[in-house]
Amino acid sequence: MKRPRLSANQIPLAATAGIALLLYGAAAVRYPAFRHGGVLLGQFVDNGFLGIAALGMTFVILSGGIDLSVGSVIAFVGVLSAKLLAAGWPPAAVIALCLLLGTAFGAGMGALINLFELPPFLVTLAGMFLARGLALVVSTESIAITHPWYQAVAEWRFKPSAAAFLAMFVVSVYLAHYTRFGRNVYALGGNRQSALLMGLPCRATEVGVYAYGGFCAALAGVVATLYFASGDATRGVGLELDAIAAVVIGGTLLTGGVGYVAGTLVGVLILGTIQTAITFEGTLNSWWTKIAIGGLLLAFILLQRWLQRRAGRAARRTVALSAQATPPTVPMARGPGRLRPGPTRPPG
Repeated sequence: MKRPRLSANQIPLAATAGIALLLYGAAAVRYPAFRHGGVLLGQFVDNGFLGIAALGMTFVILSGGIDLSVGSVIAFVGVLSAKLLAAGWPPAAVIALCLLLGTAFGAGMGALINLFELPPFLVTLAGMFLARGLALVVSTESIAITHPWYQAVAEWRFKPSAAAFLAMFVVSVYLAHYTRFGRNVYALGGNRQSALLMGLPCRATEVGVYAYGGFCAALAGVVATLYFASGDATRGVGLELDAIAAVVIGGTLLTGGVGYVAGTLVGVLILGTIQTAITFEGTLNSWWTKIAIGGLLLAFILLQRWLQRRAGRAARRTVALSAQATPPTVPMARGPGRLRPGPTRPPG
């Protein structure tokens, strides 16, 4: 009986899960308090807004794009929420407005990328500066949130950041793997030209991907205001890079078309495990977190490159074998009243 073999698309996800278990096991052995369930729940709480942003980034990268505006959108949503709440707006209206603005912002970037065939890197880089500038226009100082509703929600037993992260994970899994939109995203990232020839709605899919990314970034901003109880225009600097790192460490291919939403969840937990372990150690600087993330990111990029080369060699080998197995075509010469095989080469 043959053992089931992992496909090339599943190897990065399996590697991610293995590294997560290895890191958690090593931390649990070194720090006995790490085994407490509250530590794992704390990772969902502390990394909730990063995880939500990474879920939106997963769809963008799966489609073959990139979004550098995530951190700035989180900052803009946070400072705008604090400003509107201080002006007397009800929390429901503030949250709805922020989610609508984030979705529209993402959809606008997607439309520019698609209609004018602009590089996603440059368009979202402009979006990053625009959102950060708007946040600084709203306020250059941190604004505390003292609204009773926000304070009551922040004291819930099951923290809103963890609840929102898990809820968006379920929604993202459904969208990616059980809807036509998700299949279109994979097709768009796998081969854009083939997707166009198949008649798939590439334009609507690309705009939808960035709109969903903008929605997730705005929701992450709302969650961050609940977590920090304040809005700050300087918050989220570099967070888009952490989100990209979580997606890539989770096994999603940077060129698009390959990856799993579950991998992103595990990638976020890996980042949280590293950060928590360094905190437990007490003698290490927090910058060691970035060093460890950089090493893991490089390892996964090399793994992805190796898998791409292996898949390319396998495809060329398949083509060569099929060409050898196909018999040569014998040209048919027309004779009087019937077809007869013609000469395969000119007579000597």
